[in-house]
Amino acid sequence: MDLIINKHRLQFSQYPESLASEKVTIIFLHDSLGCIELWKDFPKQIAIKTRCNILSYDRQGYGKSAPFITSKRNNDYLKEEAYVLGKIIQNLELKNVILFGHSDGGSIALLTAALFPEKITGIITEGAHVFVEQETINGIKAAVLAYRNTSLKEKLYRYHEDKTEAVFRMWTETWLSESFQSWNIEEYLPKIKCPSLIIQGEKDEYGTLDQVNSIVKNTSGYSKALLIPDIGHTPHKESTEIVVKNVISFINEIYPSH
Repeated sequence: MDLIINKHRLQFSQYPESLASEKVTIIFLHDSLGCIELWKDFPKQIAIKTRCNILSYDRQGYGKSAPFITSKRNNDYLKEEAYVLGKIIQNLELKNVILFGHSDGGSIALLTAALFPEKITGIITEGAHVFVEQETINGIKAAVLAYRNTSLKEKLYRYHEDKTEAVFRMWTETWLSESFQSWNIEEYLPKIKCPSLIIQGEKDEYGTLDQVNSIVKNTSGYSKALLIPDIGHTPHKESTEIVVKNVISFINEIYPSH
C-alpha cells in the first residue's frame, strides 16, 4: 500500500490486510538505517498475540518509499517526521493508536505523542534518544568504519538499493555535525500524557540509561522502564521473547478488554 504525504510516496505494510476500525492499531517506526523489511516478522508476532491492527511504513528516503529530495538533513528532522506521522494518522482516520518506535523511530514516537496527545493512547520505545551523548557519537563513528571496511553497505543495499548511500550519509553526517550536538527534545516530554513503555538494552552501544531515566522521569503520563541485561541496541531482535511478553502486558494494561 502506498500513501502520498506532503507530495511524496510512502510505502506501507499492514496486518491484517483490512484494518478493523474498532481495534487498537500499533504503528511501527523504524530506526535510522531501517525500513519495513528489517522488522522481519516481529510486527506480525505482536499482531497475532495482541489481536491488534499492525501498520508499518518506510519513511521518505528509506526502503521502497520515495528518495530524499535534499542532500542535507534539517536538525529538526525527527520533529518533522512526527508531523508526517500526524498526517498519516489523520488521513487513515486511525483511532486507539499505540506507537512502537526503535531508535530514531522511538524519538519520533515521543515527539508525536507530545505534539498530538489526542491521537496517541500509548507509546513503546527501544533505544530512543532525547539528547546527544558521547556514547551515541562513538557508536556512530564505529558504524562509519564498519560501512567502509565490512559488508554493512552491501547488507543495507538489499533494503534501500540506490538510496543506501544517502540513508547512511544522512544519519551519520547529521549526528556527527557540530550543530547537532546541542539537539535535545526533553522539553517535549512533559507534554506526553499517554502511558509509555521505555525499553533499552543495558549494553546499548548508542546510548546510556540516562536516556531512559529522563523519559520516565519527565513524561506526564504513566511511564515505566524495561532494562534488559546483556543486550544492545535492538531488543526486539536480541531478546524477542522478553519484549513480546512486556508489550502484551503493556497493551493489556491500556486496553484490558481489547
